[in-house]
Amino acid sequence: MIQTLLSIIFVYVFIFLGYLAKRIFKEEMDSKTLTLFSVYFLQPFVTVWGFSTARLNTEHLFVPLIYLAIILVLLLPTLWIAKLVFNDPKERAIFSIAGFVGNTGNIGIPLGIALFGEQSVIYTTLINIANVFVVYILGVYIYSRGSFSIKKSLLNIVKIPIIPASMIAIILNVYDIPLSTQIQEFFKMGAYGGIVLQLFLLGTFLYGLQIRQLHPKLFLGTISQKFIVIPVASAIILSFTSLPHFAQGVIFMEMMVPLAIANINLASLYDCRPKEVTSLILLSTLLFIPLLFILSYVINFYYL
Repeated sequence: MIQTLLSIIFVYVFIFLGYLAKRIFKEEMDSKTLTLFSVYFLQPFVTVWGFSTARLNTEHLFVPLIYLAIILVLLLPTLWIAKLVFNDPKERAIFSIAGFVGNTGNIGIPLGIALFGEQSVIYTTLINIANVFVVYILGVYIYSRGSFSIKKSLLNIVKIPIIPASMIAIILNVYDIPLSTQIQEFFKMGAYGGIVLQLFLLGTFLYGLQIRQLHPKLFLGTISQKFIVIPVASAIILSFTSLPHFAQGVIFMEMMVPLAIANINLASLYDCRPKEVTSLILLSTLLFIPLLFILSYVINFYYL
């Protein structure tokens, strides 16, 4: 557990650096520019590099497919509930998708190693890749709908370069096309730059943040969905699958990780209240720390 906490703390040092930079340079440190640079230039590197870290096998593919299936099953009633509870289209968009865009990479992968060991890396890597499609297809569309029409929202999906980059990466992996050491290092360098920039970007949004401006209904709805509804529903769905308990435990863990920083990218890109989304990410990350002990107990008792 100490190793898990240290992993998270060291990762979020970059968040503090982003906050410090925004505090010092104020408007000279433009968060929207950083978002555009991250989404359109560095995130494709993260995806291609992620696919190159593990050879895809049929036996592994069931884990990300079930992960995606659970999200789709739970998303449909969530969209219906959002229409009933929220009148504001931007709040409706945030509630509908934010809880499903979890931090499966920066927190999920090191947390998997701490709770399950290194044998979990193949599963957490594939789930993180599946999460890319959740973010940049469902996420792009739903966040866009907070500000744009259906047609414009669909076009926004096509404009995101990470989707064609993912397709290219899948082809390279499936057909086992060899990449030279220099090319692999090139993608790795870009990927680490993208990961660091994501954390740095969260820090810039934290500057001047006023959590009191976050609507209580949006806070309670999203946090309850993230840490109660989604984990409980996921555990029930997983119990009906034939997956080994180990794989079920990895999926359950990934469903509980706090909100991903990618939510900020999309909320900022499509003018869907990025400050409120940042507040939700911060609060979910803080709440997740005490929940780690409950998560560790559940996994050891039921899945190991």
